Amino acid sequence: MSLLVSVLSILVIAEFVLGNVANGFIALVNCIDWIKRHKISCIDGILTALAVSRIGLLWVIIFHWYAMLFNPALYCLRVRTIVAIAWVVSNHFSLWLATSLSIFYLLKIANFSSLFFLHLKWRANRVVLMILWGTLVFLAFRLAVLSIDEEMQMNGYQGNITWMTNLRHIVYLSNLTVFTLVNFISFSMSLTAFLLLIFSLWKHLKRMQLSGKETQDLSTKVHVRAMQTVISFLLLFAIYFVTLIISVWSFYNPQDLPVFLCFQVWALAYVSGHSLILIWGNKKLSQDFVSALWQVRCWLEEWKLSTL
Repeated sequence: MSLLVSVLSILVIAEFVLGNVANGFIALVNCIDWIKRHKISCIDGILTALAVSRIGLLWVIIFHWYAMLFNPALYCLRVRTIVAIAWVVSNHFSLWLATSLSIFYLLKIANFSSLFFLHLKWRANRVVLMILWGTLVFLAFRLAVLSIDEEMQMNGYQGNITWMTNLRHIVYLSNLTVFTLVNFISFSMSLTAFLLLIFSLWKHLKRMQLSGKETQDLSTKVHVRAMQTVISFLLLFAIYFVTLIISVWSFYNPQDLPVFLCFQVWALAYVSGHSLILIWGNKKLSQDFVSALWQVRCWLEEWKLSTL
């Protein structure tokens, strides 16, 4: 392997390990809390489902990386289709659970006098569920397109070849169009949530100044932390989405390893980086994470003493 391919592969492995640790920690902490309390809040439920979907996405990406780089013979049509389906499902839930999290932050933290907003605020849990249920239409369409594409590839040499080629182009363009549209909708919703959070924070600070109160109150800190979480998702997702659109052809041209590996690096950076930011932005998770690191440090010190 060339030096560039080796460096990119090391980054892929490092991000894969980091992403599994971060998402595994989120899922483990919330599941333990769920077992103890016999109930789980909406925000913890979203975070847990998001962590599980991203663990699945991480393993799909690393399998794709391994097969393309070290075992191309493994990537027959059937295996490639299974991997594509697994990627579509895990990426769909990873994307829309993160978007739902941004909407949930907006509804729970922002303060507006609009009756429509108050109506949504009182039913925040239901709004999130409706968003997730509604997006299943996109998932069903993409899975149907993948199924049609697999069927055409398996029967590629039967019938009119020109007609089959044109139909494959139509299916491919339809899939790419829906993919772009879905991601644009998701990004627009998260961006809207971020802008409304900024506006809500500005109104809150203005009220605090007029009343002569301290501006660094609890509500301000909650606003700022939620905005930081949402903007981090927007930035990481924007880079990931642009990279994915530019390099989408590498799925069909695996010979260009640098382009393929660059996509893998950005995909894993998006999944792992945002999960770490979610831990930092959640008070319970950040405290438990610091405690876990402290516990690991104590175990390592005890192990070193025992080996002396």
